[in-house]
Amino acid sequence: MRLIGPDQYCHMPWRNGGGSTTEIAILPAGAGLDNFDWRVSMATVAEAGPFSIFPGIDRTLSVLEGDGIRLDFAGCSVTLQRSSPPFSFQADTSIYGAPINGPITDLNVMTRRGRYRHSVTHLTSSDAMQVESRGTSTVIFSARDIQIAAFGHFTCLSGGATALIDGAGSRLELIGDPAIDCYLIELLTL
Repeated sequence: MRLIGPDQYCHMPWRNGGGSTTEIAILPAGAGLDNFDWRVSMATVAEAGPFSIFPGIDRTLSVLEGDGIRLDFAGCSVTLQRSSPPFSFQADTSIYGAPINGPITDLNVMTRRGRYRHSVTHLTSSDAMQVESRGTSTVIFSARDIQIAAFGHFTCLSGGATALIDGAGSRLELIGDPAIDCYLIELLTL
């Protein structure tokens, strides 16, 4: 298990120049926006505008902070809030996002179609949880302090930090301090 703290995240402009993003993890290491297999990042959306287009990429968006965001695409509209389940879509679709009542911070997970697929689950509980990841790699982004038991060791993960676990079939125990609030990201090689 590798821990990645906020001081290790990489800050860069959005692909479309409309804002900035905080890259948490990417594969392969050092890949750019045109050649990654998977990428986990955060972004603050302060103003309404178009999302960056990523051809051949599947994407999942979760709201971490703020009142939410309305997404308009292909004649449809979806409103995402912190309590909403993660929302998956194709990143080569034209999407217009409008934050509700001020800026939001979101969590983005992207995988290259045909090479990887992913799932994102928002885990919350006041009790300890047992989790088994099916992913080739597993990323846990913690919104608040938690402990992770994996491979016979306990590790503390502070709020805003990330744990990266390589290997399929990882069994994890999550313990909150005082409650669990994290995102389980399963990345599976195709």
